[in-house]
Amino acid sequence: MDLHRVAVTGLGAVTPVGNDVPTFWSNLLAGVNGIAPVTHFDTEGFAIKLAGELKGFDPHVYFENVTDLRRTDPFTQFAVAAAEQAMADSGIAGKVDPRRMGVYIGSGIGGMQTLMTEHAKLMERGPGRVSPLFIPMMIANMAAGVVAIRTGAKGPTLPVVTACATSSHTVGEAFRAIRHGYADVILAGGSESTVNMLAAAGFHNCKALSTSDDPNAASLPFDLRRSGFVMGEGAAVLVLEEYEHALARGARIYAEIVGYGNTCDAYHMTAPHPEAEGAAEAVRLASEEAGITGSDADRIYINAHGTGTHMNDTVETLAYKKVFGQDAYRLHISSTKSMTGHMLGATGAVEAVAAVLALRDDAVPPTINYRDADPECDLQYTPGQALHTPLTYALSSSFGFGGHNAVLAFKKVTD
Repeated sequence: MDLHRVAVTGLGAVTPVGNDVPTFWSNLLAGVNGIAPVTHFDTEGFAIKLAGELKGFDPHVYFENVTDLRRTDPFTQFAVAAAEQAMADSGIAGKVDPRRMGVYIGSGIGGMQTLMTEHAKLMERGPGRVSPLFIPMMIANMAAGVVAIRTGAKGPTLPVVTACATSSHTVGEAFRAIRHGYADVILAGGSESTVNMLAAAGFHNCKALSTSDDPNAASLPFDLRRSGFVMGEGAAVLVLEEYEHALARGARIYAEIVGYGNTCDAYHMTAPHPEAEGAAEAVRLASEEAGITGSDADRIYINAHGTGTHMNDTVETLAYKKVFGQDAYRLHISSTKSMTGHMLGATGAVEAVAAVLALRDDAVPPTINYRDADPECDLQYTPGQALHTPLTYALSSSFGFGGHNAVLAFKKVTD
């Protein structure tokens, strides 16, 4: 079977640092902190005070029909916004056979706000008051389904649910589908809306969250002071397109996706393998498929998973050392979660957008608020300020509960 090249031709995002891609990217490069006091619920009695919430997001911009808006959970609304942005950015509408266009949009948790709302109705007012739309609003595939309905995509369409690795997997699996000829265009990404009381309590009780009340000392990837991640919300979608299809219609190509690693630790429900076995293998697989070697290290940007939990950052650092050896010290690494918080099922796609734009602009966004070096995390994490340097490749890494690992590899387009 002939393998097809795959281009990135459109981007869309709603994030804690901007509700469109240009704002998101300019704020990342400027080191703008999107973490702030929680407004979605009263934090009285909660140890968690901060989150990466969307700011000023208006779903009515994307849902002119109020009835349609009321029939969607916020995670679906975020996905629709990102998908419509990406479609407009790509100019693909009307230029692809609908049977050759698909939607791969995942969510780690799905319609959690709807679940909470309808459960409260059940407990307070009885089963007759539960909405008949409860199930379709809650289920995690509905973001992909609604986007497919709105765009007319009739080709391969599916969600992925792999916790924090979700949307790196959707992008990777979409890449494979196009590479092997099953589609010409796929809208790939993820969405999450879980900044709420139940998620905050659950994540805190499993010792995953930072309890800092200082936005500049909460999400601290790779810093010795790190004590947990900060919840975030939002969505991102990339338009992946068969390369010759994109060229034939004169599309603007941001970058080429050239590698994908998908592994599992098979070790623990929440903890990564201490020897970074699965993470390192995912990095190796993506790099090998992309043709990346250690000699490329000073032209590689890695958007790290970098959650700010002790084990994740230590194990992730070890993974890069295992794959690149001493060349790992020449890699350009940063964690944009220092600005957005951890967007769970959306985070992989959001960070893939950042990786693609880093290649376009030869710019590495910073890891903000990095202050105290950890001897176990001793690579170049781009502290404080963006770095402008020539880049050829970008990797985007995501590692999730359940031991799921996904790494994407992108390449600058020069031809």
